Amino acid sequence: MEFKRISYRNKNNKFLYYFKNYFRQLLPATYYQKKLTHQLNKFEKLSTDERQNLLLRLNYYNQLKEKYILSPNAEKLAELKLQKANKTYYFDLNEYGRYFKQNHKGHFLFGDITKTPKEPGLVKSRPINNQNTNSVILKWNKIRHFTFISKDDLPYAKKKDQLVFRAKVHSSQPQRIKFLEKYYGHPMCNIGKVNNNNLNKLWLIKRMTYNEQLQYKFILCLEGNDVASNLKWVMSSNSIAVMPKPKYETWFMEGLLIEDLHYILIKDDYSDLETKLKFFLDHPQKAKLIVENANKHVNQFKDQKKEDLLSFMVLNKYFNKTN
Repeated sequence: MEFKRISYRNKNNKFLYYFKNYFRQLLPATYYQKKLTHQLNKFEKLSTDERQNLLLRLNYYNQLKEKYILSPNAEKLAELKLQKANKTYYFDLNEYGRYFKQNHKGHFLFGDITKTPKEPGLVKSRPINNQNTNSVILKWNKIRHFTFISKDDLPYAKKKDQLVFRAKVHSSQPQRIKFLEKYYGHPMCNIGKVNNNNLNKLWLIKRMTYNEQLQYKFILCLEGNDVASNLKWVMSSNSIAVMPKPKYETWFMEGLLIEDLHYILIKDDYSDLETKLKFFLDHPQKAKLIVENANKHVNQFKDQKKEDLLSFMVLNKYFNKTN
């Protein structure tokens, strides 16, 4: 195994994450349920602007307006079991779900969800459209997805004038295959896949740490099974995310990102990549503005107390509307 693969710099501490979550399993849910009202009441202590911002996010994640009676196959919180396949999803739900009565029911859809469920359900990801009301987003699998760069010492102007991309590419991801077919070996690109499979062996290339990728002005953020998992840390840096218009979103609210304001938009067929990169290389002030706007979007996720409160609020609204 390459050292770069196990490097923890700029990544979340998995040992601490698992230690905390296994420890939580030792305490009964009744211990936490007495504290739910206290947790929710923290909302009233915020300033008017803070409350307004949280309400906007609450109603973005949970768009349910009418009461809904769930079908009999809805599960109780108490019926959910820790399984290896969905371990981080279970932990992330349990972190806040243990504060609620364990006979509350819901549809808990763990994994990469790319379709809107027929009934209101809790998900990590959903399609970006105006028909996703039944997809209620929670901050799940955050140990992998919610990684931010603590400090990018290299200013945008001093980075390399190229696009970099390192990721796993599978046969089930035609959008990533298509990009490599079109731009592998291009002078403006340093791209390749890091997993060994039956796809083009020429594409197999050494991994790069986050810091190595941050030597470049542009970082490609291509959706995989659902969202592009590197988008969060890229937008927290002094480099710029380059991608087509996102089709899926998570707690990061990818659906609210504005093209050429938070990221550089390229066409779905990638045909305008070179034109777009050259434009922003020729207009560094516009590029720096994207970096600033991206950082500003990221900053709203860095206040852990508000993130906790919002998670309680999203769950509370879900159970109020469905139970």
